[in-house]
Amino acid sequence: MFLTLSTDLAGLDVPASDFGFLLHKNPARPQTIGITGGSAHVFYPEATGERCTAAVLLEIDPIGLVRSGRGKAAEGFTLGQYVNDRPYAASSLLAVALGKLFRTAMNGRCDARPELAARPLPLEIHVPALPCNGGAELAERFFAPLGWTVDARPVPLDPEIPAWGDSRYVDLRLTGVLRLADALNHLYVMLPVLDDAKHYWVGSDEVDKLVKAGEGWLAAHPEKDLISRRYLAHRRYLADAVLERLAEVDGQELAEESAEEGSVSLAVERRTAVAGVLRELGARRIADIGCGEGALAGELLKDPMIGELIATDVSARALISAKRRLRYDDLPDRQRDRLRFLQSSVTYSDERLAGLDAVVLMEVVEHVDPPRLPALARSVFQAAHPAAVVMTTPNSEYNVLFQSLPAGKFRHPDHRFEWTRAEFEEWARGVASTYGYTVEFRPVGAVDPAYGAPTQLALFRTEEEAR
Repeated sequence: MFLTLSTDLAGLDVPASDFGFLLHKNPARPQTIGITGGSAHVFYPEATGERCTAAVLLEIDPIGLVRSGRGKAAEGFTLGQYVNDRPYAASSLLAVALGKLFRTAMNGRCDARPELAARPLPLEIHVPALPCNGGAELAERFFAPLGWTVDARPVPLDPEIPAWGDSRYVDLRLTGVLRLADALNHLYVMLPVLDDAKHYWVGSDEVDKLVKAGEGWLAAHPEKDLISRRYLAHRRYLADAVLERLAEVDGQELAEESAEEGSVSLAVERRTAVAGVLRELGARRIADIGCGEGALAGELLKDPMIGELIATDVSARALISAKRRLRYDDLPDRQRDRLRFLQSSVTYSDERLAGLDAVVLMEVVEHVDPPRLPALARSVFQAAHPAAVVMTTPNSEYNVLFQSLPAGKFRHPDHRFEWTRAEFEEWARGVASTYGYTVEFRPVGAVDPAYGAPTQLALFRTEEEAR
């Protein structure tokens, strides 16, 4: 089982051998690690100032694989445990080896050459024998949308007997200009997906692995449904969990990409802005309504001054994902005691949320059908009646500046509407007047002179609190 990664770093004014820094593997010293059923080796067939190639070679012992419990065949084909293609063809074994060998590189980290790790590089990848359940055309469908030029050639069953036709393997070559971290994550996901098989049991922890490896690209991939199903061994409930998390987080950040390359994402700016407002208020008892997968809750949990944090969502599945993302069961007792998860709807009164210092609705209101907005206002501002409400929502005027967002489309497929600045201010002032609050508005994100900021934030405070 064999794979090569090559670069010439053309035009970057650095020697190609610096590729070794990015991979955290010295070109002058071959390295070996143990993996399930064998060993993985990294060595450099070439490492000059002009070109550098890193090779990954897996030596798989089929007997050792069976003894480890990872190579058992389906009932009725016992010999298949020992006589198979795993020593020769790229599979989930190679993906796991890449994850172990290049974990730091996959995270985009390189303390020795940080500027190089952040830059797209000219890369070539060669996988001579890749099981491809779907043929060369499927390899093109999976890799081309990610920016790769794909050369996938079917491997004949026997070159000497053309009449036998092609095997299920392809000789895959990828060329493109991408960050090394992205390239490694593409391989980590796609190798077992194209094979449509894994050598180990697929459980719920694989959801987190896929979401992490697919960050920044999987949500926008036209084949994300098929990729998710295959990666998760066609377990529908796991694939659904991935797609839900992608829709809640990555899909939104895709449409909200920053206008300036390399700047902090709008999702991070939004969380930082909300956390800053809560610190400014001195809020100690807070509810994050519509918490989704818990990104804001995780940010707020870092503040030791917050004594009680309630994360709510109407979706039980979202709450399960949030708990898993925050590793709730592994938190220290003191932190776990500060955090509660509740299933609750923003349009229905919930006495468990009454009398708090602050309630947050971050990117929630636009998911509510307009006829239900009065119910939202009553449940939050009248029934719960916190000292302060922090609300964010997209500014629809800014949408024209997102190049990836088609004209007339909302930023997220589940949005029921998106307000202009004037529309949001009119609604917010009406709610504040009705329920005895004051309201002020703040921009979040880079402010355009004509269109304003991408996110608009409203801070409501009770009239007593505002004095």
